Amino acid sequence: MQELERAEFDLAVPAPNGLRRGRTTGSCATAAVKAALMMLLRDEKIDKAEVSLPDGKHYLLVPIQAVQQLDGKRVRAEVLKDGGDDPDNTHGATIFAEVARNDAGEIRFKAASGVGTATRPGLRVAVGEPAINPVPRQMMRLAVAEVLAELGMNGEAGFDLAIGCEDGQKIAQKTFNPRLGIVGGISILGTSGIVEPMSLASWIASIEVYIRVALADDSTPGGVASCVAYLPGKIGRTFARDELGLPEARSVQIANFLGDALDFTQAALAEQGAQLDVLWLAGHPGKLAKVLDGVWDTHSSKSNMAMGGVARVASELAAKLGFSASLIAEIESANTVEAAIERLKDKPGAVTLWRTIEARIAALAQARVPSVKRIEVRLFDLDGNLLGGRA
Repeated sequence: MQELERAEFDLAVPAPNGLRRGRTTGSCATAAVKAALMMLLRDEKIDKAEVSLPDGKHYLLVPIQAVQQLDGKRVRAEVLKDGGDDPDNTHGATIFAEVARNDAGEIRFKAASGVGTATRPGLRVAVGEPAINPVPRQMMRLAVAEVLAELGMNGEAGFDLAIGCEDGQKIAQKTFNPRLGIVGGISILGTSGIVEPMSLASWIASIEVYIRVALADDSTPGGVASCVAYLPGKIGRTFARDELGLPEARSVQIANFLGDALDFTQAALAEQGAQLDVLWLAGHPGKLAKVLDGVWDTHSSKSNMAMGGVARVASELAAKLGFSASLIAEIESANTVEAAIERLKDKPGAVTLWRTIEARIAALAQARVPSVKRIEVRLFDLDGNLLGGRA
């Protein structure tokens, strides 16, 4: 049987980076569901629950904090969230499940106190649904099936699974949920059941969520917005708001992860068989111009500075723009891209140079997102001034 073939995933074994892994809110909720079911169906109080992981090969042994009968029809079980060495805002929170039979013959998910409800399209769950993502739902359905099989019961029995979090509404104020349109509490998340101790992982995952929300058209079910903007930093935010007229939800801070952001965009659009009319990339060339060298993760630890790419384009256009060899050498050897911007500021050909760089960045990005009809790039200096002018 598959149950016998699975191996325990031991959280005591450090990740390759030496840090301790943890349990997702999805794994915690699933363990709570199992413990509540055992009490509900067999009047058995367990202190640990085996949670089958989505890889089909492993399970987690999750400690149960408490189990109690709420009344003759409902049982509540609690699990303490442990994020390992990559703790987020839910680390140390109590995740609970209140489980009851239903006559519908199906598994129904509900938001108990402290778990949010989706109010905007573009999330992994439909508007009006509890903020319990697809993989945790899959894990909980499997947990119910496992318990029923263990007890020799009818697999078609129906249960209401109300998932909550103590102080979840307060915790959610420290998360992205309010901006994403998830009201009333936290989300139950996780794709593997395991929290990998890498802060970048959660950061990149949050960018994907922001992108999906930005792409969703609030006015049309299943629709796609006509225009969104991705910003590597705060520079460009005023442009997106005042010049493009985009609401905050249509502008996504993508930090250093331009490549990931474009890949998430293509995946989201492909899933819907949709196209985006215009994607704006707005920011400082210190980040965006690194694309000229094929760099898509623009963190300074992952790439060289962008002066080389700027100097290369300047050299190609030198005759047309009247740039001397010494000027190009100064650009290439500048300490920062901002210093190169200052050196070019009074040159007649500077605007044309920056417009050319913008066009090349757009062309390179376009190849990564065929479901976007047009990409526009605008570059700014550190004071927020457009470098390529108002093309």
